Amino acid sequence: MEQTSSKTILFITGAFVSSDCWDEWQSFFQQKGYTTLAPGWPSKNDTADALRRRQPDAKIASQRLADLTEHYANIAAALPEKPIIIGHSMGGLIAQLLVQRDLAAAAVQVHSLQPKGVITFKFSFYKAGWGPLGFFTSTKLSYLMSFREWQYAFTNDMPFDEQKEAYYKFLTPESKLVVRDAITDAAKIDFKRPHVPLLFIAGSIDHFIPASLNLSNYNKYSDRFSKKSFKEFEGRNHFVLGQPNWEEIATYILNWVEKL
Repeated sequence: MEQTSSKTILFITGAFVSSDCWDEWQSFFQQKGYTTLAPGWPSKNDTADALRRRQPDAKIASQRLADLTEHYANIAAALPEKPIIIGHSMGGLIAQLLVQRDLAAAAVQVHSLQPKGVITFKFSFYKAGWGPLGFFTSTKLSYLMSFREWQYAFTNDMPFDEQKEAYYKFLTPESKLVVRDAITDAAKIDFKRPHVPLLFIAGSIDHFIPASLNLSNYNKYSDRFSKKSFKEFEGRNHFVLGQPNWEEIATYILNWVEKL
């Protein structure tokens, strides 16, 4: 069995939200004896409210996936030990890219954005992502989801008041280019390559990253000597990090990590 003794966790947030979404997760894992860090994206290392006040933000608009991956690669490489990387959405894709660069002891992809070449025909995926892609609009302007888009893409099936609270607490402007980069070589994974243990987490009602897309991502890895796991949770949308009972998923991840 592959072994990892790492006690350091690097959390990587996804697009459209502040890294503050990891605050409770950091406390959870710190109480279990782990050292954690959740650095924000370049140009987004501020509160969600402060970032929205700067909308449109040219620095955010210019963000690219390759630069973002390099940002987290530098953070991981500077740590005293290879971290366990836990990424959500685009953060999950970045985790996969860092595993490919041998910068992780293990990685957990929570509703991970698909790498290049992994596709879905689910209508909800295209409906949730069309606006953020910003086709036929200027890429020099950052994109800010409307509340209605947030309700569909992130917080579907949640009570209205919880949707609204999450919107104002976590939503940030985003780069249209960084979203588009998911279909370029910047998001390319060598699925045949041996890798450290990987865990893919999916949600049954996620509109943005359907569970079937997570499963396709998981199934692409083909090295039979490398450990990989997949788990789908019922009733989880794309706001999985902040949904009620998020501790159930954090506990599942903890148990998986401690069995490595």
